[in-house]
Amino acid sequence: MQKIGFAEALDSIVVTDPRYSREAYVFLRDALDYTTKQQKKLKGAPIRHVAGPELLEGVRQYALKEFGPMVLTVLSYWGVRCCEDIGHMVFNLIGAGIFGKTEEDSIEDFKSVYDFKEAFVKPFQPGKRVPLQLPPALPAPKAS
Repeated sequence: MQKIGFAEALDSIVVTDPRYSREAYVFLRDALDYTTKQQKKLKGAPIRHVAGPELLEGVRQYALKEFGPMVLTVLSYWGVRCCEDIGHMVFNLIGAGIFGKTEEDSIEDFKSVYDFKEAFVKPFQPGKRVPLQLPPALPAPKAS
Protein backbone atom coordinates (compact mmCIF):
# COMPACT_ATOMS: atom_id res chain seq x y z
CA MET A 1 0.00 0.00 0.00
CA GLN A 2 1.38 3.38 -1.03
CA LYS A 3 1.39 6.07 1.63
CA ILE A 4 -0.79 9.05 0.73
CA GLY A 5 0.73 12.54 0.90
CA PHE A 6 -0.63 15.43 2.92
CA ALA A 7 -1.96 17.33 -0.12
CA GLU A 8 -3.76 14.27 -1.47
CA ALA A 9 -5.18 13.51 1.97
CA LEU A 10 -6.55 17.05 2.22
CA ASP A 11 -8.15 16.76 -1.21
CA SER A 12 -10.00 13.68 -0.04
CA ILE A 13 -10.89 15.06 3.41
CA VAL A 14 -12.38 18.37 2.23
CA VAL A 15 -14.52 16.52 -0.32
CA THR A 16 -15.92 14.07 2.23
CA ASP A 17 -16.14 16.59 5.12
CA PRO A 18 -16.48 20.15 3.80
CA ARG A 19 -17.05 21.70 7.27
CA TYR A 20 -13.44 22.87 7.51
CA SER A 21 -11.31 24.58 4.88
CA ARG A 22 -8.08 23.19 3.52
CA GLU A 23 -6.21 26.08 5.20
CA ALA A 24 -7.53 24.96 8.59
CA TYR A 25 -5.87 21.58 8.13
CA VAL A 26 -2.58 23.16 7.06
CA PHE A 27 -2.76 25.39 10.14
CA LEU A 28 -3.49 22.36 12.34
CA ARG A 29 -0.45 20.50 11.00
CA ASP A 30 1.70 23.60 11.65
CA ALA A 31 0.21 23.95 15.14
CA LEU A 32 1.13 20.33 15.88
CA ASP A 33 4.71 21.03 14.75
CA TYR A 34 4.76 24.13 16.95
CA THR A 35 3.43 22.13 19.91
CA THR A 36 6.04 19.38 19.60
CA LYS A 37 8.84 21.96 19.32
CA GLN A 38 7.55 23.79 22.41
CA GLN A 39 7.41 20.52 24.36
CA LYS A 40 10.95 19.69 23.33
CA LYS A 41 12.12 23.15 24.45
CA LEU A 42 10.38 22.90 27.81
CA LYS A 43 11.02 19.29 28.65
CA GLY A 44 14.16 18.67 26.62
CA ALA A 45 12.68 15.29 25.76
CA PRO A 46 12.49 13.70 22.35
CA ILE A 47 9.32 14.35 20.36
CA ARG A 48 6.52 12.12 21.57
CA HIS A 49 2.81 11.66 21.01
CA VAL A 50 0.75 14.77 21.73
CA ALA A 51 -2.56 14.24 23.56
CA GLY A 52 -5.71 16.17 22.63
CA PRO A 53 -5.60 18.79 25.42
CA GLU A 54 -1.87 19.37 24.78
CA LEU A 55 -2.56 19.90 21.09
CA LEU A 56 -5.40 22.30 21.89
CA GLU A 57 -3.08 24.37 24.09
CA GLY A 58 -0.52 24.42 21.26
CA VAL A 59 -3.25 25.44 18.81
CA ARG A 60 -4.24 28.27 21.16
CA GLN A 61 -0.68 29.57 21.54
CA TYR A 62 0.18 29.21 17.86
CA ALA A 63 -3.06 30.84 16.68
CA LEU A 64 -2.54 33.84 18.97
CA LYS A 65 1.05 34.16 17.75
CA GLU A 66 0.14 33.84 14.06
CA PHE A 67 -3.08 35.84 13.84
CA GLY A 68 -3.14 38.17 16.85
CA PRO A 69 -6.49 39.91 17.37
CA MET A 70 -7.81 38.44 14.08
CA VAL A 71 -7.55 34.85 15.33
CA LEU A 72 -11.23 34.26 16.01
CA THR A 73 -12.18 35.73 12.63
CA VAL A 74 -9.66 33.55 10.76
CA LEU A 75 -10.62 30.33 12.55
CA SER A 76 -14.33 31.04 12.09
CA TYR A 77 -13.80 31.71 8.38
CA TRP A 78 -12.17 28.27 8.14
CA GLY A 79 -15.15 26.67 9.92
CA VAL A 80 -13.33 26.18 13.24
CA ARG A 81 -15.51 27.55 16.05
CA CYS A 82 -14.77 25.36 19.08
CA CYS A 83 -12.37 22.77 20.48
CA GLU A 84 -14.56 19.95 19.18
CA ASP A 85 -13.97 21.21 15.63
CA ILE A 86 -10.22 20.75 16.15
CA GLY A 87 -10.96 17.22 17.37
CA HIS A 88 -13.00 16.42 14.27
CA MET A 89 -10.17 17.68 12.08
CA VAL A 90 -7.62 15.61 14.00
CA PHE A 91 -9.70 12.49 13.59
CA ASN A 92 -10.18 13.23 9.88
CA LEU A 93 -6.37 13.37 9.57
CA ILE A 94 -6.05 10.15 11.58
CA GLY A 95 -8.57 8.48 9.27
CA ALA A 96 -6.50 9.58 6.26
CA GLY A 97 -3.33 8.14 7.82
CA ILE A 98 -1.66 11.54 8.29
CA PHE A 99 -1.85 11.77 12.09
CA GLY A 100 -1.40 8.81 14.41
CA LYS A 101 -3.27 7.91 17.57
CA THR A 102 -2.93 5.74 20.62
CA GLU A 103 -5.60 3.55 22.21
CA GLU A 104 -6.19 6.29 24.80
CA ASP A 105 -6.96 8.99 22.22
CA SER A 106 -10.61 9.88 21.79
CA ILE A 107 -12.72 12.59 20.23
CA GLU A 108 -13.90 13.22 23.81
CA ASP A 109 -10.40 14.62 24.57
CA PHE A 110 -11.40 17.72 22.59
CA LYS A 111 -14.73 18.47 24.26
CA SER A 112 -14.98 21.86 25.97
CA VAL A 113 -11.29 22.19 26.85
CA TYR A 114 -11.59 25.96 26.53
CA ASP A 115 -14.03 28.55 25.25
CA PHE A 116 -12.88 30.13 22.00
CA LYS A 117 -14.05 33.62 22.97
CA GLU A 118 -12.23 33.38 26.29
CA ALA A 119 -9.07 31.97 24.68
CA PHE A 120 -8.87 34.18 21.60
CA VAL A 121 -10.66 37.45 22.38
CA LYS A 122 -9.85 38.08 26.04
CA PRO A 123 -6.06 38.35 25.52
CA PHE A 124 -6.65 41.40 23.33
CA GLN A 125 -9.25 43.18 25.43
CA PRO A 126 -8.06 46.25 27.27
CA GLY A 127 -7.30 45.70 30.93
CA LYS A 128 -9.23 47.29 33.74
CA ARG A 129 -8.96 51.00 33.62
CA VAL A 130 -7.05 52.56 36.44
CA PRO A 131 -8.26 56.04 37.32
CA LEU A 132 -5.78 58.64 36.24
CA GLN A 133 -3.86 59.91 39.24
CA LEU A 134 -2.65 63.45 38.72
CA PRO A 135 0.36 64.59 40.69
CA PRO A 136 -0.41 67.11 43.41
CA ALA A 137 -0.69 70.64 42.09
CA LEU A 138 2.36 72.77 42.51
CA PRO A 139 1.86 76.05 44.33
CA ALA A 140 1.51 79.03 42.01
CA PRO A 141 4.66 81.09 41.73
CA LYS A 142 4.63 84.26 43.83
CA ALA A 143 4.69 87.52 41.99
CA SER A 144 7.60 89.70 42.98
